[in-house]
Formats: sequence, structure tokens, C-alpha cells
Amino acid sequence: MHVGLVGLGRMGANMRTRLREHDIAVTGYDRDPAVSDAASLAELVEALPVGRRIVWVMVPSGAPTRSVVAELAGLLKAGDIVIDGGNSHYKDDLEHASALAEHEIGYLDVGVSGGVWGLANGYGLMAGGSHDDVAAAMPLFDALRPEGERADGFVHSGPVGAGHYAKMVHNGIEYGLMQAYAEGFELLGAQQLITDVPGTLRAWTHGTVVRSWLLDLLVAALDQDPGLGEIDDWVEDSGEGRWTVDEAIDLAVPLPVISAALFARFASRQGASPAMKAVAALRQQFGGHAVRPASPEQ
Repeated sequence: MHVGLVGLGRMGANMRTRLREHDIAVTGYDRDPAVSDAASLAELVEALPVGRRIVWVMVPSGAPTRSVVAELAGLLKAGDIVIDGGNSHYKDDLEHASALAEHEIGYLDVGVSGGVWGLANGYGLMAGGSHDDVAAAMPLFDALRPEGERADGFVHSGPVGAGHYAKMVHNGIEYGLMQAYAEGFELLGAQQLITDVPGTLRAWTHGTVVRSWLLDLLVAALDQDPGLGEIDDWVEDSGEGRWTVDEAIDLAVPLPVISAALFARFASRQGASPAMKAVAALRQQFGGHAVRPASPEQ
């Protein structure tokens, strides 16, 4: 199998490597010629063998994704498939699919989770689109997902839009989990009875009901920087948390924990907070997201 991959940043470059490790040929395109296999989108499409061509897009949501999809609509042919694996809003997926359908080009939206660790561990995948298009792309999904049962790392969530909707909710849950660990970290540090905060958290990583990969990553962050003194407590949000809360409001579904976690990120930009240092550290651990260095007064 031979696939085109657009966008070779943190996620895209690792996905290219993992696909190649599973004997799938990849022609990648990125605006940075130092990492790109093709000089343009047109050259990428030309490099794909004749037949049902698949191009996977891993660029920022919004205008960048819309631009790439529009250009691919003019380069691909009937029967080809475009996969958006970025974090697009699910309503954008409906527009992308409609525009491509005018050229009889298929479209899949795929939520991808795994961050910078996906290369080694595999990626959790949530796909939206037709059964036929999902079946055509299944060798890609099987290469990218974790080893083991397919259902443990891949789901065909529903029609177009379902994949990114599922990923949006996934990321909303992620907000709440990180916030809970972060607040626990701050409370442990506030009580003088606890003389080993990192050790206490480490002791929770096996056997307890709160063990998880996120907890493992928090412990790893504390191993690197025990007091989290090297990073600022400013925590960015990439958009999915806001979209999740917007959906909850529209559907009258109560999301007090996820909403509070989102607002806590807003609060992190207003003053010092040990809890938000922990959230910032977690985002860096699992996704390679940038953190701000601590200011001298901290």
C-alpha cells in the first residue's frame, strides 16, 4: 500500500515512520522542505500509484485544513479518499465531505490520540465516514493503532463527523482527568504531613483505582523537575475543550467537571498555580506541547 501524508510535524512525522515500519509506502509533504518527500501537493499526488489513492492530512484545524482539502479536490480523482486526521471541528467535516463529494472523492475524519508516544505505543483512532471508505483505509488504521485487538484501539464511530466528535469528547475528558490529578498534586504539597509528594503519586501508579497513563506521565514530569519549578503555570487550550462545553450547552448535557477544567485553564493565565504547572507538565509529557519557562519571581 502507498499513501500520501500531508503535514510532518510532531504527529505526522511519527505517523510516517510508524506506517513505514509496517511496510506501507509513504510520500509525505510539508511546507518545510527539510522533512518533505515531495515539493508540492501536486507532486505528492503524482507520486501515488494509479488506483484508489488515499491522502491523509495532518495539519492544523480551520483554514489550513480547508486550504489543503480544497487543493486536493482539484488534484485527486473519483474514487480517491481524503482522510483528515487533525483536530477539525466535526461541523467542518460535513463541509469538507460535501465539497469532495462533488468530485466523487471520499472523505474520512479520524480522531487520533497518542501524542508523541504514538510512534512507539500506537495511536487510538476514531473514524467517521462510509463503511466502504473505512474498509479501504483499514490497512493504515491497523498499522497505526496499538498492537492487539483492533477494537481496543480503533472504532468506526459513525458517519462523517463522528470521528472528530468522538475525539472532541475524548479531549474534554482528558481535561477533567488532568485537572483532578493536578489539584491532588497541589493539595498534597500544601499539607506539611506529606514529605514526599512525588513518591506518593508514584505509589498510586500500580494497584490503585486512580492509576492511569496520565498519572504515569505526571510522575515522569516530577522525576525530571520535582517541584515543577522550571515551567510556568500558563496552560493553553487547543480548542476541543471549548467545543465540548459548547456541545454540552447545545444538548443540555451537564458537564461540570470538564467545564471547570476548561475554566481552570483560563484561570492559569491570571496568576501562579501549582496545579496548573502540573497540567502544563502533563501536556508536555504526552503531546510535546510547548511550556513557558518559569518567570524569575516564581
